[in-house]
Amino acid sequence: MGERRRNSLPFLLLLAIVHFAVTTNSAFFKPFNVSYDHRALIIDGKRRMLNSAGIHYPRATPEMWPDLIAKSKEGGADVIQTYTFWSGHEPVRGQYYFEGSYDIVKFVKLVGSSGMYLHLRIGPYVCAEWNFGGFPVWLRDIPGIEFRTDNLLFKVEMERFVRMIVDLMREEKLFSWQGGPIIMLQVENEYGNIESSYGQRGKNYVKWAARMAMELGARVPWVMCQQADAPETIINTCNGYYCDGFKPNSHDKPTLWTEDWDGWYASWGGRLPHRPAEDLAFAVARFFERGGSFQNYYMYFGGTNFGRTSGGPFYVTSYDYDAPIDEYGLLSQPKWGHLKDLHAAIKLCEAALVASDAAQYLKLGPMQEAHVYYGNNHIEGHNLTRYTGQGICSAFLANIDEHRSATVHFLGQAYILPPWSVSILPDCRNVVFNTAKIAAQTSIKSTANELPLSFTVSGEKIKKPSGTSYFGNSWMWSQEPIGVWSPTNFTVEGILEHLNVTKDLSDYLWHFTRIYVSEDDITFWKEKDMRPTVSIDSIRDVLRVFVNGQLAGSTFGHWVKAMQPVDLLQGYNDLVLLSQTVGLQNYGAFFERDGAGFRGKVKLTGFKDGDIDLAKSLWTYQVGLMGEFLKIYTTEDNEKAEWTYLTQDDTLSTFSWYKTYFDSPDGTDPVAIDLGSMGKGQAWVNGHHIGRYWTLVTPKSGCQPICDYRGPYNSKKCCTNCGKPTQTWYHVPRSWLQGSDNLLVIFEETGGDPFDISIKLHFSGIICGQVSESHYPPIQKWSLPDSVGGRISINDMTPEMHLQCEDGYVISSIEFASYGTPEGSCQNFRKSSCHAPNSLLVVTKACQGKNSCFVRISNAEFDGDPCRGTVKTLAVQAQCISSSEHLSAL
Repeated sequence: MGERRRNSLPFLLLLAIVHFAVTTNSAFFKPFNVSYDHRALIIDGKRRMLNSAGIHYPRATPEMWPDLIAKSKEGGADVIQTYTFWSGHEPVRGQYYFEGSYDIVKFVKLVGSSGMYLHLRIGPYVCAEWNFGGFPVWLRDIPGIEFRTDNLLFKVEMERFVRMIVDLMREEKLFSWQGGPIIMLQVENEYGNIESSYGQRGKNYVKWAARMAMELGARVPWVMCQQADAPETIINTCNGYYCDGFKPNSHDKPTLWTEDWDGWYASWGGRLPHRPAEDLAFAVARFFERGGSFQNYYMYFGGTNFGRTSGGPFYVTSYDYDAPIDEYGLLSQPKWGHLKDLHAAIKLCEAALVASDAAQYLKLGPMQEAHVYYGNNHIEGHNLTRYTGQGICSAFLANIDEHRSATVHFLGQAYILPPWSVSILPDCRNVVFNTAKIAAQTSIKSTANELPLSFTVSGEKIKKPSGTSYFGNSWMWSQEPIGVWSPTNFTVEGILEHLNVTKDLSDYLWHFTRIYVSEDDITFWKEKDMRPTVSIDSIRDVLRVFVNGQLAGSTFGHWVKAMQPVDLLQGYNDLVLLSQTVGLQNYGAFFERDGAGFRGKVKLTGFKDGDIDLAKSLWTYQVGLMGEFLKIYTTEDNEKAEWTYLTQDDTLSTFSWYKTYFDSPDGTDPVAIDLGSMGKGQAWVNGHHIGRYWTLVTPKSGCQPICDYRGPYNSKKCCTNCGKPTQTWYHVPRSWLQGSDNLLVIFEETGGDPFDISIKLHFSGIICGQVSESHYPPIQKWSLPDSVGGRISINDMTPEMHLQCEDGYVISSIEFASYGTPEGSCQNFRKSSCHAPNSLLVVTKACQGKNSCFVRISNAEFDGDPCRGTVKTLAVQAQCISSSEHLSAL
């Protein structure tokens, strides 16, 4: 028993050291070259087995980057992988932006200062569920351009951006041969999925892109993912849930996995995907078992689609992705911890893996097999029945049966393999890790300070209970005008394509016209008991129809038909059609042609003399919201709106702006705003756009009560959140907040109730562990090969349970502890008849008041065997509270 803390400096001191290294040191490594052979990347003359963590710098803030990188390294990653985001770096043609969350140089330097490598996927097409696939929207306005094909106009622009990024990295001395962390680059992205749509021009484009990249002189390997016909100079790589069967298109290239999908993205109104840690670990272990040498988690940290960056249509603001580090920067357990142990096990095998050009395969059963790697040794006999003890040897034993465990015999020993699992033996004898046996703790994310932002008490601020924050005392509101509001509007005949007008400067495009209704039309409708209807063949993404300033109805979907009945008065009626985007298309062939707004016939049906063809009407167009263009969401321009105090007796209207002020919550826990009481719109804090929100509810069906990790995963397996809004909490980075008087501005389209908006603090409040005598000792106790026979050494084979709160938190109490045969799972543990009476006392003594602790899983630890002849398990549930709260309670 005892306490083990992370071997790390206090966070503020770590930040200071990293900042000093980034700003003063141009070289992070002794310069080294990177090449490759058929087996692996060769770094500084040595083959390497590499695990990579996908982190997209714009989906976090620069203040979050050091902690994310540190947690990736602690989790066993060797490499950070990121795209570059053209739309963020060149929002206006020829005008570049590399500040704030788009300071890619700072991000790369932080990676280097941590001692990690970087894989830079320039693209510049990224997909990534990012608006317009990462392309700037101005690109589509170049006359004659066609994206991602043998089109000169596109190739000129693409080469200019790729060259600019490569030159920038070279100027900042960030390539490996300059002492920087960049070991690999990528050009294009998943083009093989759509190449056939372009015919020969697509094939020509692939060859051109490869040639262009190689001529830039980066002097590190280039990859193309999902590109089976990648030229000889480019490594083709795999993306998917499983890549253990993937082979590159040349024997001279290594097997690399650029996107290991450890979760999936979510759409408004959709369920939340979840990929079990056991299956993810199985996929990674199988990849290295069958010859892989580099794999990257997409995503290791997903983050947030701040602003209007989410693609789509209809992808949510959160890009959590069920990643090992969640959207707020907290560890997602057990996924993070289980993968950390997996990475450590692979590291123990690295010497054998890199020494072998290929594995020796051994059939162990109908659905069981072994892959053995060894170097400088002799293993006699085709069936590997005699191990001579010469050199180094590592083995992977796999059971790909989805239902049944199997006992297999390997090198004279018996091994029990759970279904759908891989056991890793770094010395070909001892199992140090099995993908289906999780020893890592489970963390339950909690929320605190769930308090409304405002009260109707006038003229004072109200102090909340200890440990929470001060909030403003009222909401104010301002009406957004419906339709035309500025002198920049213009009038033309016909329906214009949405993006051609907005240039994606706003989600919103107003279309205004006047319709004359005769007395005969009114009589006709009464006699027929009918209403006229706005009919549009196809709309994308949202249509709202207003008549005489009142919302008549809405339609949303991806190119769906709209039929909206309306009530018209005799005489002239103002008809306003509002088309809205909710993320531009980011994937597919010819997606630059997808556009937005309306397609096909636009009519007003049901008139006595026939339908009115609205495409022949005069329309006045207005881009965006008045509040957007006045920037009333910023602290500088907020007073440009006419704000009125809001009371709970007021009728909440559509298309309204709301604002209030709040004080920053105490502490350092991540902050979110709960917008579950609202409808659809956008939100800003101190002028920072935290994203779109929408409270669309997911279907009640389609979620599995029990998630079975066994068998191939897909995005519909193990879903959660059925019957609830897809997203209600929206991340507000701490760096965007000041101590007091933070401005929150909401634009609400459908109504909503701002009085129920609240702030939430996120932390891991409950942690659980469940470890049995059949588990393996902590992998950190195993040493690397230290003998000619390649045996790994450990003195004590006793399993242990490790529990750890987030930084700044301690274990305040043990809520459940049972050594014996406890039942249930985290938050639902139950004692059985086999239970050591002193379980709670032992665990409390080891853990209470500490940030982390460990407990040995043995009879001696609990003063005897509570039930002889039975495999015992220790189950624990603990409560974490902040260190300051713990001290104040003492």
